[in-house]
Amino acid sequence: MEEKALCVIPARYASTRLPGKPLKDIAGQPMICRVYDRAKEARRTAATIVATDDKRIETVVLAHGGKAIMTRRDHPTGTDRLAEVAAAMPDYGIIVNVQGDEPLIAPALIDALVAAFDGDETLAMATVKTRIDDEEEQVNPNNVKVVTDKDGYALYFSRSLLPYPRHHLGIPVYKHIGIYAYRRDFLLKFAKLAPTPLERAESLEQLRALENGYRIKVIETNRTFVGVDTEEDLARVNEIYRRAQADA
Repeated sequence: MEEKALCVIPARYASTRLPGKPLKDIAGQPMICRVYDRAKEARRTAATIVATDDKRIETVVLAHGGKAIMTRRDHPTGTDRLAEVAAAMPDYGIIVNVQGDEPLIAPALIDALVAAFDGDETLAMATVKTRIDDEEEQVNPNNVKVVTDKDGYALYFSRSLLPYPRHHLGIPVYKHIGIYAYRRDFLLKFAKLAPTPLERAESLEQLRALENGYRIKVIETNRTFVGVDTEEDLARVNEIYRRAQADA
């Protein structure tokens, strides 16, 4: 029997670089509503819900006709917020985490993440990569890189360039896209694991899973992503939406 999947969009009001980020306007609608509408188009998820610690965000989502749940304010990470939702919703076997600052999320990519679990009861976690060819982007520490084995399972994630091209063999560099899917039971266990040395060194939470011996399936996409962290990102996404509306 196919496991039911739930898409959760964690959304915090506080943001160091862009305060109130989820409510920023994108072509006439708050960003969180843009993310919600795109995520809701996925076919492999049975429900989509925004998980927030701020009443302003909950109010906007509900007024938009979406679903939202209030979570605790003291969660140190988005994974902890996700686990709180998963614990309250035992009917879903797979939990997909779509960041609230990804207004260009592709519904088909959410479906592909859920499909990664088909026929593999041992898989605990899946995520996404995309190829980057620009050398400046490759060495930018804000772009997390990932290397995988021949079967598409993560070997390592790093803010450094991976692999280091000591010999130029034309091996591509892949950027990690922070969209995840988890088996619910694993997510609840993962959130309780203590931070690990490599996780702390790189400030990358997914390394905790690898350091504890769990496999992470990494699927590839050629889609363009613009996560909104700055006013410049916001302007870029607004322009993409405006062009799309003009072409419609």
